[in-house]
Amino acid sequence: MAVRATKPSTTELSQFRVRGEIPVPALIGWLTIAAVPLLVFFALRAKLQMDLQTFRVLGAFAALLALNGLCYRVLHHETLHRRGFITLITLLFLYLAGAAIEDGAAIMWLFAYPPIIFYISESRVGVVACAGGFAALILLFSPLGDAVFATPYSINFRLVMICTLAFEMVSCYVLDQSRRRSKLRLLQLASQFEHAAKHDALTNLANRREATIRLEREYDRYLRHKRPLSLLLVDIDLFKSINDTYGHQAGDAVIVRIARHLEQVCRKVDLVARWGGEEFLIVLPETATPEALVIAERMRQTIAADAVVFEQQTLSVTISVGVGTIRRAETVDRLLQRADEALYAAKLAGRNGVCDGETLAPAAVSG
Repeated sequence: MAVRATKPSTTELSQFRVRGEIPVPALIGWLTIAAVPLLVFFALRAKLQMDLQTFRVLGAFAALLALNGLCYRVLHHETLHRRGFITLITLLFLYLAGAAIEDGAAIMWLFAYPPIIFYISESRVGVVACAGGFAALILLFSPLGDAVFATPYSINFRLVMICTLAFEMVSCYVLDQSRRRSKLRLLQLASQFEHAAKHDALTNLANRREATIRLEREYDRYLRHKRPLSLLLVDIDLFKSINDTYGHQAGDAVIVRIARHLEQVCRKVDLVARWGGEEFLIVLPETATPEALVIAERMRQTIAADAVVFEQQTLSVTISVGVGTIRRAETVDRLLQRADEALYAAKLAGRNGVCDGETLAPAAVSG
């Protein structure tokens, strides 16, 4: 049967970006470009102050960050790029806090960590990383941390640092959740609008605009590969009398029921579209006239054998089908015209039938 369009899931939507959002690889790239010169600068300052250990450590971080960026340029592996950057800045900030370089002022760089980590990673990764970093800071400021690192931070500074960093981490989490929810809602709305623009509201089939685009695409494929292409134009017989007798709700029920039957008869590669009113278009790629006639006849028999029940009333419904198969390099418009002529011929022949666009005569289908 033909596959109906499905709306993307929340997980799928979250992989997309909205217009104006900074891509994570680009942000990491700019952060790397900014961080490497800063690290080199402070490494040189440490060397001038004869602090060779800090010089070597900061120089190593600068080189590793540059190498991580270079690897992304070569491999274009976003996950490796992101994880490498997160690992390096986490270790760097832990070193800045523990080593107390620049007379302990370097610990202030910890305030740059929460917004960066929440933006470039998944929410749960940001929570775990911030929680781990906060726990490490508490340990650093504890008596055990004093015994191991002998940091110069005063009691007042430690208290203010812990409270301020905790406040920032919570704020970044709340703002990040708001950003993610807003982004997801925008993507959901965009998906809904796109779906509505391409599909008929009553049947959820492709609408005429989308069918025209898909037909042009199949026509281009036909021109490249020269494989057959057929169309079916389907019209509900005496549909106006159904509306006049039973009302428009009954007419809508008939259209929906027939749409489902058409989908069930068709293959996955076929396109079923509501062409307008009570008329449907079926595009059959790589299908010659004999096979198209068989599919059309199967549709006709299926619908004729299944009455539509509406408000305890049984409605017998039939369809007429016009079949058109492309000839050499004729245009799409000409193919549609021949299918329409075949449909008209099927109507003239008494309805509830299939007409071949080649002969404009009722088709005798076997099999």
